Amino acid sequence: MKAFDRPALTVLLIQGARDLTLDLSEAQINKLIDYLALMAKWNSVYNLTAVRDPVQMVTQHLLDSLAAVSAFTGAKNVLDVGAGGGLPGIVLAIWAAEAQPDMRISMIDTVHKKTAFLTQVKAELNLSNVSVHTARVEQWQAPQKFDVITSRAFADLSDFVNWSEHLLAEGGQYIALKGVAPDSEVAGLPPGWQVSEVRALQVPTLQAERHLVFIKRTVP
Repeated sequence: MKAFDRPALTVLLIQGARDLTLDLSEAQINKLIDYLALMAKWNSVYNLTAVRDPVQMVTQHLLDSLAAVSAFTGAKNVLDVGAGGGLPGIVLAIWAAEAQPDMRISMIDTVHKKTAFLTQVKAELNLSNVSVHTARVEQWQAPQKFDVITSRAFADLSDFVNWSEHLLAEGGQYIALKGVAPDSEVAGLPPGWQVSEVRALQVPTLQAERHLVFIKRTVP
C-alpha cells in the first residue's frame, strides 16, 4: 500500500467535494479522512476492500459514496444492506450528522469481522446516528421499518428486494448504488416493484459509470 499522506488526501477530498457541489465542513472532511485511515489500517488484516492505494480510496470509496448522498435528502431511517466496510453507510452518516441531524443509519452485514470494523469506526468517530447489526438481512427483524434501504455492489436487484422487502416501510423506496445501468436487473425485478428513476452520477476523477437506481412498490 502507498503511504497514507493525510494532507494530500485531504486536498483531494476537498476538491472532489467541491466538484460535487457538496458543502462539507472541516469537521466532516476530517472525519472522512479519519475513516479512510481506519479502513487502510484494518484492511491489511480484515480485507475490507481490494483498493489499496489511499488516493484511489478517496475516489472509489469516499467520492463515489458522496456523489449519492443528496439522493437521501429527507430520509429519516436508512438501512445499508451488505454494508461491508461501510460504503455508503459510514460516509452517509458523516454527511448526515450535520446536513440531516435527524437521520439514522443502520448497517447490516453477515461477516462479523466487517461489522466489528464498523463498530470500531462508530466508536472512534463518535457516530451517534449509526447502529451496526451482524445478521442475514432476510432473517433480520428490525424494531422499526426503514423509509430508505440502500446497498452498494451488494446483489442483483431482484435478490436485494426479495431479501429485504419485509424491512421497507409503507411508501419507502430502495436506492441502489450501481456501476453500469443494470438494464437486465431492472427487467428482472419481482412483481409488485418498479424502477421510478435511474440517475447517472458523475464521480470526480473516476473514469467509470455510476448510477443510482430508485425502486418503489407498484401502485395497485
